Amino acid sequence: MRISYNWLKQFLKTDWTPEQTSELLTDLGLEVEGLDKYQSVKGGLEGVVVGEVLTCVKHPNADKLKLTTVNVGGDAPLQIVCGAPNVAAGQKVPVATIGTTLYTEEGDAWTIKKGKIRGEESHGMICAEDELGLGKSHDGILVLDGDVKVGTLASDIFDIENDHVFEIGLTPNRADAMSHLGTARDLRAGLIQKDINLELITPSVSAFNVANRTLKIDVDVLNKDLAPRYCGVTISGLKVQESPQWLQNRLKAIGLSPINNIVDATNYVLHDLGQPLHAFDAVKVSGNKIEVKTLKTGTKFTTLDGIERELHEDDLMICDAEKPMCIAGVFGGIDSGVTAQTTSIFLESAYFNPVSVRKSAKRHGLNTDASFRFERGIDPNICEYALKRAALLIQEIAGGEITSDIIDVYPNKIKDFEVRLSFENAEKLIGEEIPKETIKRILTSLDIKVNNVTETGLGMTVPAYRNDVQREADVIEEILRVYGYNNIKTTTKLNASISTTSRFEDYKIQNIVGDQLVSQGFYEILSNSLTTPNYVSLSEQLKEEHNITMLNPLSNDLSVLRQSLLFSGLEAVSFNINRKRSDLKLFEFGKTYHNYNDKREEFKHLSVFITGNKTSENWVGTNKTSDFFLMKGIINSILERLGITRHNEHPITNDLFSEGLSFALGKNTLVDFGLVKKPILKHFDIAQEVMYANFKWDTILEVIKHHKIKFQSIPKYPEVRRDFALLLDDNVTFESIYKLAKQSEKQLLKQVNLFDVYQGKNLPKGKKSYAVSFTLQDENKTLTDKQIDKIMNKLQTTFEKQLGAELR
Repeated sequence: MRISYNWLKQFLKTDWTPEQTSELLTDLGLEVEGLDKYQSVKGGLEGVVVGEVLTCVKHPNADKLKLTTVNVGGDAPLQIVCGAPNVAAGQKVPVATIGTTLYTEEGDAWTIKKGKIRGEESHGMICAEDELGLGKSHDGILVLDGDVKVGTLASDIFDIENDHVFEIGLTPNRADAMSHLGTARDLRAGLIQKDINLELITPSVSAFNVANRTLKIDVDVLNKDLAPRYCGVTISGLKVQESPQWLQNRLKAIGLSPINNIVDATNYVLHDLGQPLHAFDAVKVSGNKIEVKTLKTGTKFTTLDGIERELHEDDLMICDAEKPMCIAGVFGGIDSGVTAQTTSIFLESAYFNPVSVRKSAKRHGLNTDASFRFERGIDPNICEYALKRAALLIQEIAGGEITSDIIDVYPNKIKDFEVRLSFENAEKLIGEEIPKETIKRILTSLDIKVNNVTETGLGMTVPAYRNDVQREADVIEEILRVYGYNNIKTTTKLNASISTTSRFEDYKIQNIVGDQLVSQGFYEILSNSLTTPNYVSLSEQLKEEHNITMLNPLSNDLSVLRQSLLFSGLEAVSFNINRKRSDLKLFEFGKTYHNYNDKREEFKHLSVFITGNKTSENWVGTNKTSDFFLMKGIINSILERLGITRHNEHPITNDLFSEGLSFALGKNTLVDFGLVKKPILKHFDIAQEVMYANFKWDTILEVIKHHKIKFQSIPKYPEVRRDFALLLDDNVTFESIYKLAKQSEKQLLKQVNLFDVYQGKNLPKGKKSYAVSFTLQDENKTLTDKQIDKIMNKLQTTFEKQLGAELR
């Protein structure tokens, strides 16, 4: 929200600097995020002075140029070459002296320099109004009044607005501050707290007068819940034209473009008082009747931007006797607005239901200054005052006269809020006792009426425009922000809460696994839960009917909630590869969303991605490409860290993978992982292999919460290693060797490891060689050779019988 300092001073005659005001507004909760200078004429005409043309003759070397001498109040006249057809001796003219910076209409700067034009020196420039930024005419130089004194600064004779503009980051609850009046109210309260009592000056509407009743337009509010208050009046005999310069300057300062005097007046009152208004061309109001109602779903309506929209049955519309003219509180229609031919208007000032306006604005993808205020809740009791203020302003700048009584449909007055405050509760929440008289003064400065005061508290009436102050806690917040957070003493006492959370809390487990992955060289990513519906076509596992679709998507690429973390992860992989970062280790904690038989469900996952080389390029050795077994090792390390040491594994059937494994406990899948299918990678323009693991995080949390931590002492006795070189059939897996070994010797066999695989020359066809190590250890005594040989013979016999193995 942009607030003009000059505009603000129309309500409060303060002599504070913009910087001081900015600091106080921030302390009051209206955080000033930026303070900009504004000049109605860029550069402020600095360096431009009034000169008198003493002589004007034809340029000796150019037919269309004149050679002039100009007195600008210096020691000697300046010689200036001028190409304007209307320059003549005796004129008073604006002269840009050497070193003056002027600006083009686009805002580009250029500096006046001494130069030669067709052989004659020129020491400045006699300016046209567009060159100074005072208008658009370039027909000739700007000729000034003959009474103006030579040497006078141009900035002293032209009405140039110099202003400062506050950029306020307004929080959504502060609907009351969405105007210069609202900001001034807060500023006044802050100044009172600093013992600076200033009067809040509001524009007078006492001059409002009904000249005649020649243009009456009836109003019928058919839906009073959506339009609790509706005011209107007609004004006739108007002349639509450009707004006066002062009004244009006010609007330009806060970033608005002037349109015409009628529309500018409504915009001015909107930002002045916070009350949105709308002007209808009275000639276009069929039947001289306004109906405020809803229409059937599918009704066509073309808004001011030229877009035809389909209305919803809940959209509140402003209609005449035949057609809709405006989406109430949101946007006007193309056929009912003010044009250059308009001579009479129906001026609307209303209070619409905030929820209704917000839903209509979101439904049609519209965000206007009016809807921004209506949907947050404006002051319902300012409608008539704002209407009179706007009518008087329109009369001032567009002429005309009031030609009807004010229509005010307000059947059920919106009441102020009654709130009770306990001094004890205020002290508890604030952390410090604030004197009762100070509390009363703060509340009064905020237009909160104190009805009664007792030893324990007070009763008060909060005005209806403060819809964010309806509870005791809200009042305490108001007291504290005006009193000043900086005025609350810092305590030396440190309070801390004792955590009673379980060690299996999701965020704790997530941090453990995240830290482990980061220590292994992974980077965490965070992708958008919104994605494109087209991704479901990449897998038969995903169904279009399971998509959860957004009602008002920003685009088709962000129109559904994701069913898988794979695709958002591959977007990140593709993005990095395209920027020459092809060695990647990424992980993400996130949720997937599904619509199963009209029941919406969400599940949490951990996704892991590996692609490219295991390590970055270096001179020590050759790079090794990341492979399936690297991924498997990382997955096992995660599960072991979580205490899951036993699980089943089987080939994956998921069509996202070309090959892979699935780890499960009973019927519950813990993780699926493997190589992503090439057609899927091709969709993301990825040419290298990508390994992906999908942890079912909800299942893992359910499994580990029943685990108990077991402690054991470090073995005192040495371990022994023995190796086998086994000749096996091609179809025998290391997993089968591992399981048979563990079943054969459950107590003393601590570790089984595959450290070499050989296939090829000198081996029979269909055979392979596994070099496997076995680590044995007794925790109570040193193993003897006899015990070791017995175990190894038992293992050899088992492998020969069960796997058809042979020792090489």
